[in-house]
Amino acid sequence: MSRLNYHHLYYFWRVARAGNLSQAARELHVAQSALSSQIKQLEHSLGHDLFAREGGRLQLTEWGQRALAYADEIFTRGEELSSLARQGEGPALQVVRVGVVSTMSRNFADSFLAPLLPDRNVRLVVQSRGIAELLDALAAHTLDVVLSNINVAVNPSRPWQARLLARQPVSVIGPPGRKPRGRFPKGFETARWVLPSMPSETRSAFDAFCSLWQYEPDILAEVEDMAMLRLLARDSGAFAILPPVVVRDELRRGELREYLALPDVAENFYAVTVKRSYQPAALRALLARGSVL
Repeated sequence: MSRLNYHHLYYFWRVARAGNLSQAARELHVAQSALSSQIKQLEHSLGHDLFAREGGRLQLTEWGQRALAYADEIFTRGEELSSLARQGEGPALQVVRVGVVSTMSRNFADSFLAPLLPDRNVRLVVQSRGIAELLDALAAHTLDVVLSNINVAVNPSRPWQARLLARQPVSVIGPPGRKPRGRFPKGFETARWVLPSMPSETRSAFDAFCSLWQYEPDILAEVEDMAMLRLLARDSGAFAILPPVVVRDELRRGELREYLALPDVAENFYAVTVKRSYQPAALRALLARGSVL
């Protein structure tokens, strides 16, 4: 193998971080053809392909993921050194890229990330998408962590590291002044419900709870997105099944009320990462803290 060309490695790093050749070319003010040529020279030097095209998109190969982990550390450290030399201070700005699964509570994500907000040396980049798309971005190292209410399946080709951050109880939430008399299902005979859609661990648990009491809920809406579930719980006048943290502000203002905690039912929140040699120091400290709820 010939001696590593760090100029080529830098171009590879920028393309891998952007996830798009044309975007990286615009940012670097070079032609796409020149950028592609230098990456091919790096691949030839290393003796391995770093990118594969899947559906018109660039995806990192296994060797590409390895190379990116090293490039992350090399160039992040280099930027810190450059900042220190110019300004006599450090550390340099840390960019923490966070993916938030679209179905999870925004209140939880906000509370978890809150310790990073006062730090002027940290910039958050937050994306909200489906779990599959976020995990692809995590594997490609364009995200540093994914916050999810869905546990990730074991995958030998992608060694996810899923840390359980919190277990939030799940409750029956409804408008004020609707307190039922007696044990469930008394008082809920005419109730309408806003429920998480299937497949959902919370929905399955609620369905099992209703079956135990031979109760058939009158469903107004089934909702996948947690933010929409929150809005319907607030505005529909129906009862909803969700963790109280999701409607924390509405409960505090008296717009909603928690009526019944479902026994042995909880919503789990995870931080999913992938093994890599470089991780922003701010993120490492945040994960060490765990949940603040």
